Amino acid sequence: MSWLDVAKTGGLWALEVLAIAVPVALSVAYITYMERRIIGWMQVRKGCNRVGPAGLLQPIADGIKLFLKETIIPTAANKFLFVAAPVMSLLPVLVAFAVVPFGETTLFGLWKTAHVMAISNLNVGVLYVMAISSLGIYGILMAGWASNSKYAFLGAMRATCQMVSYEISMGFAIVSVLMLAGSLNLAEIVHAQQGGFWHWYLIPLFPMFLVYFISGVAETNRSPFDLTEGESEIVAGFFVEYSGMWFATFSLAEYAAMILISLMTSIMFLGGWDAPLPFLDFIPGTVWLLGKTAFLIFVFIWFRATFPRYRYDQLMRLGWKVFLPVTLVWIAVIGAAIYTPGLSEVIGFWRPGGGS
Repeated sequence: MSWLDVAKTGGLWALEVLAIAVPVALSVAYITYMERRIIGWMQVRKGCNRVGPAGLLQPIADGIKLFLKETIIPTAANKFLFVAAPVMSLLPVLVAFAVVPFGETTLFGLWKTAHVMAISNLNVGVLYVMAISSLGIYGILMAGWASNSKYAFLGAMRATCQMVSYEISMGFAIVSVLMLAGSLNLAEIVHAQQGGFWHWYLIPLFPMFLVYFISGVAETNRSPFDLTEGESEIVAGFFVEYSGMWFATFSLAEYAAMILISLMTSIMFLGGWDAPLPFLDFIPGTVWLLGKTAFLIFVFIWFRATFPRYRYDQLMRLGWKVFLPVTLVWIAVIGAAIYTPGLSEVIGFWRPGGGS
């Protein structure tokens, strides 16, 4: 390979990284604006509308304010872990986007075949996302322990219990998708659902869709599962001692995780970049994927505006006594349907090459 080819490949990788990293960073900032406006609309009030036209510059103003705010580190805190915790919370979520496909493109005809729009199209992309995104809990644990505060420590312990409870259910929900798709590659999972919404895994795996998405809400510590930062009980939970930009970093991690969960749900259950009806294929696939993702983010916000916070015992019961049994039963049902004569033809409709 010549130096020119190396330079072209490196430049293409850099463009791919920027094409994903920049929109994700901007989306994280403006989802906060979207949330405040939507909740304001639901609660019959205006929401933020003062900075810029319709308040569109509010996220930028908030970012400047937080950046300029003084960062206070408690005297008794472990200073290294205290500073490292927000970074550890945000980085795994951002790194997980490396294998998430955003569609397919020929780059305006430059390539003869369509390439997957992902920084790295891994054959084990599902495992990579699960492994990397689960590391974010270490940032919360580090923040709770390093703050040397009882409130922060209680919030970190709650986050750990939530992660254990709901990560298992999410994993089993993903197993049911893999049983139908026969691949750990996220692009192949989308290809297995092509042909219209009747091929989407939302239909045969509807209970798993609910389990995965609701578990994702709990994994991101979003309302009504925001026990880790319950203001009425533990002030602000694991980040009670944080201020300024370090506090904002935890919020960025939360909103980035919302985008990741919504993208993964769209890819595994809603056909990814596939159009719901074949005659709508003229609309670019990336538009469909981002539209489905935006709707699921709206549902995240809708939950926050609608449901009261769960009690801690209700949270644990939902994970261990409801979601876990449901996922195990549905995996058994899908497995029996795949290998039972008669039923295998029915379930085969949703398997690669099983239907027209």
